[in-house]
Amino acid sequence: MKCILPILLLLPYTTAQEFQDLYCGDLNCYDLLGVTRDSSKVEISKAYRKLAGTWHPDRFRTQEEKKNAEVMFMRIAAGYEVLKDDESRKEYDYMLDHPEEYYYNYYRYYKRRVAPKVDIRIVILSLISIVSALQYYSTWYNFNQTIVYLATVPKYRYQALEIARSKGLLLNQKQKGVSRDKSKQMEDEVVRHIIADMMDSNGGYERPQIRDILWVRIVLFPLEAYKWIRFQGDWILRFWILREEYGTFEKEYITRTKLKYSERQWLALQDFEKELFLKKEFWIKVNWEEYCEEEAERERVKQAESGRSKQERRWLKHSDNRMTFDENYDW
Repeated sequence: MKCILPILLLLPYTTAQEFQDLYCGDLNCYDLLGVTRDSSKVEISKAYRKLAGTWHPDRFRTQEEKKNAEVMFMRIAAGYEVLKDDESRKEYDYMLDHPEEYYYNYYRYYKRRVAPKVDIRIVILSLISIVSALQYYSTWYNFNQTIVYLATVPKYRYQALEIARSKGLLLNQKQKGVSRDKSKQMEDEVVRHIIADMMDSNGGYERPQIRDILWVRIVLFPLEAYKWIRFQGDWILRFWILREEYGTFEKEYITRTKLKYSERQWLALQDFEKELFLKKEFWIKVNWEEYCEEEAERERVKQAESGRSKQERRWLKHSDNRMTFDENYDW
């Protein structure tokens, strides 16, 4: 214990000297440049230029002199880097005034030197731009791949072909100058275009929009937030406080919100379909709960009558709780 105590007492002093070495070696940065703590930035710059000219390695001839001059030149440059910047100079002055806070000084010293020099705002803006570009490309890619797949599904392909024929968009097979492969390729393009229009207009799968990418969403966020707050405030005032009756717009809004339809999907419905939903009066809690129960029961019956469900029940009834890929295994 008697041997450890002197070491602990010397630790703050040793560490303070270490901090001084981190900045300007064994000299004070002000003393190194021949200035004082009250010197202005102009005076510090003049002193640096004078010393840099004096200790520039090219002014010396022998290798030993050049080597010593280079070391001194680098120390002068390091001292100038510390004192020319207001923040760095402030941190250095704080270290001189509070040498006992060696851990904190050590942290500030390396934080400034290890921290990236690029403005964090530029990094954030660049990252948002990259994410927005990738988002836009990926959504268009997924949309095109979906349309290509749907064009191979007979249900959608036949409907698209009928629409194309009614609009006269398909080429005559006997038209001169058009090969069979070319005609097939053009037919596929027309089918994909019609399916894309149908999916987009009916709200099933909308085409990617510029307004949906991250950059635009961020820019429009204040406006969208204002609209949402205004709408919610108006709704609470009119229908919760003043107890007004729901109008046509409000009834349609509640209905499509309950059904989880987007505005485009709701507009794509036929008028009689909208009327059927509105007659159920989903804005009345009891009616909506009854509808949910009916839908749940309908889905349960549908699942029970499906071939896959029947197959699973047969397997649970007759199986011996083991799985096999043997085609002759009776389960």
